[in-house]
Amino acid sequence: MSSIRSVAFHTLGCKLNYSETSSLGRMLEKEGFEKKEFDQAADVYVINTCSVTDNADKECRQLVRRIQRRAPESYVVITGCYAQLKPNEIATIPGVDLVLGAAEKFNLPYHIKNLQQQEGTKICSCDIEDVRDFTASWSSQDRTRSFLKVQDGCDYNCSFCTIPLARGKSRSDSIANVVANARELAATQTKEVVLTGVNLGDFGQPGEDFFQLVQALDTVEGIDRYRISSIEPNLLTNEIVDFVAKSKRFMPHFHIPMQSGSDRILGLMRRRYKRALYTERVEWIKQCMPHAAIGVDVIVGFPGETEEEFAETYSFLEQLPVTYLHVFTYSERDNTHALSLHNKVPTSVRQERNKKLRNLSFIKTKQFTAQFFDTVRPVLFEKAEHEGMMEGYTDNYIRVQTPYRSELINTIVDWRI
Repeated sequence: MSSIRSVAFHTLGCKLNYSETSSLGRMLEKEGFEKKEFDQAADVYVINTCSVTDNADKECRQLVRRIQRRAPESYVVITGCYAQLKPNEIATIPGVDLVLGAAEKFNLPYHIKNLQQQEGTKICSCDIEDVRDFTASWSSQDRTRSFLKVQDGCDYNCSFCTIPLARGKSRSDSIANVVANARELAATQTKEVVLTGVNLGDFGQPGEDFFQLVQALDTVEGIDRYRISSIEPNLLTNEIVDFVAKSKRFMPHFHIPMQSGSDRILGLMRRRYKRALYTERVEWIKQCMPHAAIGVDVIVGFPGETEEEFAETYSFLEQLPVTYLHVFTYSERDNTHALSLHNKVPTSVRQERNKKLRNLSFIKTKQFTAQFFDTVRPVLFEKAEHEGMMEGYTDNYIRVQTPYRSELINTIVDWRI
């Protein structure tokens, strides 16, 4: 064992990254390393990166500079999507010692033990086509909720997206392994599991699919709640919706990427549906579960998006019975088809459209929650305390705040909204 004894992590990006960072931390703890908070002194700092937008790349560089100022003698390891996509670029950042691509991420303990034997920045990466293994992961920092990774990679080729280049082909765990992991989480008193993946609805080894997984998990004792983190509208079948509507464990909460309300823009994005299908999915959910929360991903400022097409998206979302929006401003990504498209939208216009949709999201959320004022819904309270308050979420994802009471931690309580 080297003299490196402590490690601190920072995660950028999605729930999938959080699940993987947590698993990496547990792996190192089993090897005898002490896990530190990122703002504490540590021998090694590991940054698990995202690369969906330029902001994620910039934030990674800012974090490295911060480590250099605070702990110049420490080692810095970069892994995650940014590390797979641009390892040579990362290697030029002063202070970075090791860059681990997608194939080497889960060999982190080995690489950390050998850090002191190297000189300069080392890159351990490979062609993404060679990444075929699936490594199960789940988060465990918060005992109330866990993000459980069941699928990785993506076979879709949306024109704006680098995820297939960063994570490789779609691949999944087996249903048996996922169920076993859920049982392990249940033994830790975890009350809620959020199923995560790059393209979750594409889950399935040969002979298995996502609907079968949902059915199997519904039988696991000890997990009171499941949420489906995000699922493509073309993969969210009526039978999945019907099952969730009858399940006591799967929550009435869906997150369905839309990206645009214009069929022309959806075509340029190479999405696998049109707005009519999206409408059908939302309407069927609301028919089966009028109380269900529905989140939406939407991109503004995609190349060629006219004012009329943005207005079409705005109007479409305004009329749809959805609950909240995750709004992304389009940013150019290397090696994507969208770079070749004409009629770029000025950055200032992109930002203004983002602001308009975020305001719409605020209105939609208020409208949704207002329906449930003075009604009773089950709330799972979390352990976090902030200025004397604690919070939790209803089954249909309404955030509830109340004065901190330790006896409410990790309990599901019938609560008047």
